[in-house]
Amino acid sequence: MNRLDLTRTRWTNFLIRNRWPQFLIRAITLAGFIFTILAGLLGSVVGSHNFAIIFVWIAWWTALKLFFIPFGGRSWCSICPIPMPGEWIQNGGILQPRGKNFGLGKRWPKFLRGRWLQAGGFMLVGLFGVITLTSPSVTSIVLLIILLLAFVLALVFERRSFCNYLCPIGGFTGLYAQAAPVEVRVKNPEICSTHAQKSCYEACPWGVYPLALKSSANCGLCMECLRVCPSDNLAVNLRPWGSDLGPETKHSLDEAFLGLVMVSSALMDSAIFLGPWGQLKMAAYAIGTGSWFLFAGLFLVIALMLVPGIYTLAVWIANKLGEQKMNLRKALAHQSQVLVPLGLTAWIAFTISFALAKFSYVLPVVSDPFGWGWNLLGTVAKPWVGQSTLTSMLLQVIVLALGQFWSSRVAIKISGSLKQALPMIVFSAMTMVGMLWLLIG
Repeated sequence: MNRLDLTRTRWTNFLIRNRWPQFLIRAITLAGFIFTILAGLLGSVVGSHNFAIIFVWIAWWTALKLFFIPFGGRSWCSICPIPMPGEWIQNGGILQPRGKNFGLGKRWPKFLRGRWLQAGGFMLVGLFGVITLTSPSVTSIVLLIILLLAFVLALVFERRSFCNYLCPIGGFTGLYAQAAPVEVRVKNPEICSTHAQKSCYEACPWGVYPLALKSSANCGLCMECLRVCPSDNLAVNLRPWGSDLGPETKHSLDEAFLGLVMVSSALMDSAIFLGPWGQLKMAAYAIGTGSWFLFAGLFLVIALMLVPGIYTLAVWIANKLGEQKMNLRKALAHQSQVLVPLGLTAWIAFTISFALAKFSYVLPVVSDPFGWGWNLLGTVAKPWVGQSTLTSMLLQVIVLALGQFWSSRVAIKISGSLKQALPMIVFSAMTMVGMLWLLIG
């Protein structure tokens, strides 16, 4: 497939290789992260009047799903402020490593590797998401815990262990980065194979060896490998969407589990926030009560049993229909590629359902971030004129239809025949019809 190497252009090459542009953006996001925590703790308890709620769960969450991931893969990870303080300690420097490594530098336990903990973290977000999405103080406490946890883990373990194995957003972006049109790849493998000192691997905070990189799921686009490569043998490519999805790529069972959790969470969030069941939403709010435990049980049954069960059945049937059989474990991992475009478009459709309506809160909260009656930019009473229910519904239908087409195409591509792909196409259609019903009715 055709690739466009961004390092071939002078100005893009400068922006990619120079540490200052990325550092300045990350410094701004770190300042914004800390400001968000303060706003949530000190500002108004009304979510729609507090910077923490509006910018985390409306502006940033929308930008992540509608811009960063679809067009940049793990581009958010490249500017995320969460690992910055820990990396400063690890590297003994702020802008770049100084060769004075602090911390224990232990390797992450082998039995805790993979996407399992990230999937569990995302389920926790689903279970407690309603209160987190509406309470500024809870949002701030969660952000503070995440920041401190990443810092502590950086003192104990090597590299970005928190990002690699614990961060639910890292799991979210990594899974769907496989469908994105951006990648870091080696230009000439022969040059790498003859280079004894693996400076790119040593510099990578993600622990990735670029020569072995076959999927963008594990690359955080930090660009450190490009900066230290003595042979200028690494490229940042623009590529066709979904280039990592195909019969030749290898996938694991933890990726399948993460993908199923993401699909289940999209369905459940749509049911909670947009479905006709008011009691379900009230139960999700009432944390610790009997109704909440019923809600949590329902959520876990759907996420851990119902959706995975239907998926497993579809994979089993597809495997039976194929000419070349593989054991069920490998088939579950291999077919998980269908979940990537399926889940990504489901989340985009869900985001569209509230993005147009809720963005009316962004300008007012910029003028009054703490809800203290300020009007810094004169936009507190500025009305929103772009809301259109018909437009959002049309966009949701288009996105879900695109998701069905895309996931079906991936199913055929990795199966080799329409006959074997049919069960996975039916599974995708069931998911998309469910999303369409929940979002539009």
